Amino acid sequence: MSKTAVVFWSATGNTEAMADAVKEGAAQAGAEVSVFSASDFSADKAAEFDSIAFGCPAMGDEVLEEDEFRPMFDAVLPALKDKKIGLFGSYGWGDGQWMRDWEETCKSAGVTLVSEPVMANEAPGDEAVAACKALGAALA
Repeated sequence: MSKTAVVFWSATGNTEAMADAVKEGAAQAGAEVSVFSASDFSADKAAEFDSIAFGCPAMGDEVLEEDEFRPMFDAVLPALKDKKIGLFGSYGWGDGQWMRDWEETCKSAGVTLVSEPVMANEAPGDEAVAACKALGAALA
């Protein structure tokens, strides 16, 4: 059985709802799933998992949350090269530039994503929930 971590930061609950859907998809596909807030995850924890889904909304000028999520992700990034990784998050403005930048950060570090990142404008609708479940299944 594969071990999957779902790690997220959410201010409004939108990205948390997406994390719940990723967890559900991974569990339905047979993975043992653990969920963490960004402040509770580290590079040492990353070593315990076969796959990890990271979720963060767009903040400010379309960037990752800078106080908790970004420092954690930057610290964990070197430990992700041999793992299955997925990205998801919500936004309320812009066109998703934060996600494209985040995806490029991963690719530049040699991290391979299991699928296209999942984005939701505001609260995730049925399509975004289904995409999150599919992301979870791909990680499993």
